[in-house]
Amino acid sequence: MPNQNQRGNTNHQLGLLSAGSAVSFVIMIGLVSLFADTTYEGGRSLIGQYLKLLGSNATVVGFVAGAGSLLGYSLRLASGYIADKTQKYWLVALIGYVINLFSLPMLAFVGQWEVAVIFIFLERIGKAIRNPSRDAMLSYATHKMGRGWGFGVHEAMDQIGSVLGPLLMAGVLSWRGTGPADVGRYQFSFKMLFISAVVAMIVLVAARFLFPNPKELEDPTPEVAVSGFDSSFWWYMGAIGLIGLGFAEFPLMAFHFKTIDLAPDAAIPVFYAIGMAVDGVAALVFGKLYDRHGLPVLIGVFGAAAFFAPLAFLGTRNIAVLGVALWGVGMGAAESILRVPIAEMVSRERRAQAYGTYHFALGVSLFAGGALIGWLYDQDLIPVLVIFSVLIQLAALPILWRAGRRDRSSKSPGMSS
Repeated sequence: MPNQNQRGNTNHQLGLLSAGSAVSFVIMIGLVSLFADTTYEGGRSLIGQYLKLLGSNATVVGFVAGAGSLLGYSLRLASGYIADKTQKYWLVALIGYVINLFSLPMLAFVGQWEVAVIFIFLERIGKAIRNPSRDAMLSYATHKMGRGWGFGVHEAMDQIGSVLGPLLMAGVLSWRGTGPADVGRYQFSFKMLFISAVVAMIVLVAARFLFPNPKELEDPTPEVAVSGFDSSFWWYMGAIGLIGLGFAEFPLMAFHFKTIDLAPDAAIPVFYAIGMAVDGVAALVFGKLYDRHGLPVLIGVFGAAAFFAPLAFLGTRNIAVLGVALWGVGMGAAESILRVPIAEMVSRERRAQAYGTYHFALGVSLFAGGALIGWLYDQDLIPVLVIFSVLIQLAALPILWRAGRRDRSSKSPGMSS
């Protein structure tokens, strides 16, 4: 029989192994996201301009961006519920990634904006199917390494792809030249996205076989049986909704840049790449800060990011780039530390459902905000657009603070998620 010291050493070794495995899992999922983002963020950096070339207007672009978010985020309620009920996190994620990765490359074969919209929506649907399962699996793995840092590392790797994709698209557009065959240049660019899509799927399948049960990466803790999410969670969802209402998506900014000839076509994806680069750095920095200081970091980040709109929609080229960078700060926080409090508010058995609810709240608000902002733009009410965007995001900050305070006050010793 092993003595107490031997048992202690064994447990210590298992703990180190578990921690190392958790880091390896986060890195592998980060690689998947790197190549996935190269694919669909590269494609999304072209959508606004491509829809304009195919004959759409700003209202269509704003509606498509918002409706795609609504459709995709709404489905996360169902996909999160299914993932938790079936415990088939990998199967749900794999199905979602296939749809997500191969939809935008299919725009290479589309010549009407009405058909293009279908594939844009399919990309959002695929992301909706995979994200709650992926986020739940990441929440298990990041428990030991610090969730802010873990989600930040994942988001930073994710954003490497978000930078590479638009830069590659800018390079392809420049390489193919200019002239009457603009639609053909864009279609050739979309074909290039099939390469990174295939690589992402190869890494994802490898991760599935190396880590068949990611839940084992988190230490089991006593779960509290509850019939629903508590009030702090719903206050938090309210704040998320206000942030989404004012957070214009990049296709509408790209539409604006092309409409006023702010920059050549090939430069607009570079703007997007700058935003994505800032996103990745912000995720790492604010992830580490969140682990140390908590909710005040969130409030400070979104208080600053709320002012991207006046810079992007009212500024000259250099000022607009600063606006895109500030937009990237908000995106980096939204894709990393904004997800962390959910893992702290909800037990691990219901976490995919919680992430599905989070994405639904964000999606509904992005849809409503995107449609309204696009309409204001078409009505030549850009100053009103800017004021709305800033004020509605700032209104979220006191609600974020209240949600955090209610969550801390509701916790008692021994109640851990």
